[in-house]
Amino acid sequence: MSATLQTTERPTHSSPSNSAPPTTPQPVPASRLTHQPQRGLLIVMTGASGVGKGTLREKWLNDQDVFYSMSWTTRPARSGERPGLDYHFVTPEQFEAHAQSGGFLEHAEFVGNRYGTPKGPIDAALSRGQDVILEVEVLGAMQVAAHSSEAVLIFIMPPSLTELRRRLEGRATETPERIEKRLARAREEILEAHHFRYVVVNDDLDRAVDDLCAVQRAERLKAQRYSAADLQSIVDQ
Repeated sequence: MSATLQTTERPTHSSPSNSAPPTTPQPVPASRLTHQPQRGLLIVMTGASGVGKGTLREKWLNDQDVFYSMSWTTRPARSGERPGLDYHFVTPEQFEAHAQSGGFLEHAEFVGNRYGTPKGPIDAALSRGQDVILEVEVLGAMQVAAHSSEAVLIFIMPPSLTELRRRLEGRATETPERIEKRLARAREEILEAHHFRYVVVNDDLDRAVDDLCAVQRAERLKAQRYSAADLQSIVDQ
């Protein structure tokens, strides 16, 4: 199977006869686009635990000049995770203090652990024209969408719940009971995926990364991103 990108809109179809092979979509830096609106994209990537968000994100963002917003979490680091590079691992007390001070764009609890996204660095990066990538839990993604109309929500879908179970068990980092809790939560989340702007099925890593690049490129080209001032500057030149 190969990864597929889906949107909630009806897809268009082209004739397959005598057509050239599709080109691989590539992210386009703002500096290379003529009259590119200055504000960056706020891209929110989410999906069920174990679907491979971290692996996708690392390959997708390799060599891109983007701002990856690192989440805070109260869960322990897994094998191979790097504090300060993958997550900010904090105590429940530190997390609560930051939440009470209004320091998170979103925060949520997931299977007994808390996750949150610090908001100050995000606003700064968007204002200087950098795309911002958030990798958050589904509830957190919905919070971001409720507070920001510019958020681009992408749901990373497993090819099946059976495959998701295999990946979770392959981690060998959690008890069977916690895996069952994650799978029960995943069932609920998958059934709500139609609320997201895009769905990328992660059953082939390279294809899924290509799909994420395609989303990024398409969002940059949306007419809604051009303000009246942007358009006026074009006709004035």
